[in-house]
Amino acid sequence: MGFEQLAVLKQQLKKAAQEEREAKRQPAKPVRPARPTAPKTSARPSAKSEPVDPVLRTIGKLQKRFPAAFPKKPAPKVPLKIGILADLLAHAEELKLKEDEIRLGVSTWCRGSRYWACLTDGAVRVDLTGAPAGSVTARDAAFARRQAHGAHASRRQTKGATEPGNAVAQPSAAATEQPSAADPIDQPAADQAASDRVA
Repeated sequence: MGFEQLAVLKQQLKKAAQEEREAKRQPAKPVRPARPTAPKTSARPSAKSEPVDPVLRTIGKLQKRFPAAFPKKPAPKVPLKIGILADLLAHAEELKLKEDEIRLGVSTWCRGSRYWACLTDGAVRVDLTGAPAGSVTARDAAFARRQAHGAHASRRQTKGATEPGNAVAQPSAAATEQPSAADPIDQPAADQAASDRVA
């Protein structure tokens, strides 16, 4: 080892000793562990951690693929064409859905007050693309009104049974009343039944 090498080594040792003294003079800063960088979506806990109902997943796929026939809230539902199920089954592979999933999804979609409200006499029915495909008949509109009325009456009965002091809920007169053959709402059905008996 030469004098030059010893001089370089001496300077390195002197420099290290000086850094050590400075470190002792200054208070030590806490060293934070490095945070792992993760996508923001995985850093937050998901609000929807519960599993999604398969029927809702099916309806979601239908809404995404056919928005004109299956509009999202708050847009009102539209009357669907008679036989739309057959059209949807033709798209089952594209939607990656089974026949029973499609049937259950359409059945669920066509139930409830939002759908019954759109079934008014003469309203235009739509196909999957939103093009006109027939209209709602008076018979279909009457059926929807009865469904909506029955659901409303059922909710009232359930609410009345749960109120304190009501041991037994009394059904409403409209819910227990049987439609007569002369009822104008059921007139097309009565005419059809009479023609079947004659023939």
